[in-house]
Amino acid sequence: MTREVIASRQRRRHAGTMTTYGVGILRDVKMGPPIVEYLERIDATLAPFDGHFVIHGGGNEMLEGTSPGTLIVIEFPDRAAAEGWYHSPAYQAIVHLRRDNSDGSIFLIDGVGRDHVATDVLVAS
Repeated sequence: MTREVIASRQRRRHAGTMTTYGVGILRDVKMGPPIVEYLERIDATLAPFDGHFVIHGGGNEMLEGTSPGTLIVIEFPDRAAAEGWYHSPAYQAIVHLRRDNSDGSIFLIDGVGRDHVATDVLVAS
């Protein structure tokens, strides 16, 4: 497949809004009242931004390497919704409950469409 064909396919794919995921990889979670409160309150912070959990811990089967920690993935309709949720007063009011009681990494990442192919990453945006 030529770079021109790949570029054309990529432009068509990125013309629409892409789902964005909030990803957390948590380690050393100190389960106690603050984490329980965080879990009890987080869903209400997600609702106004159409966010919902798609992965929330659970067992995993490591196929290579070592486990980086507990994986949490929250789906949002787009980047604006994900950023709006993270910076919202409601979420900022509870984020310290997680930060003070766990170690980890939190980041946003855009999804790809179902028609994404591996070579799409070869073409610069």
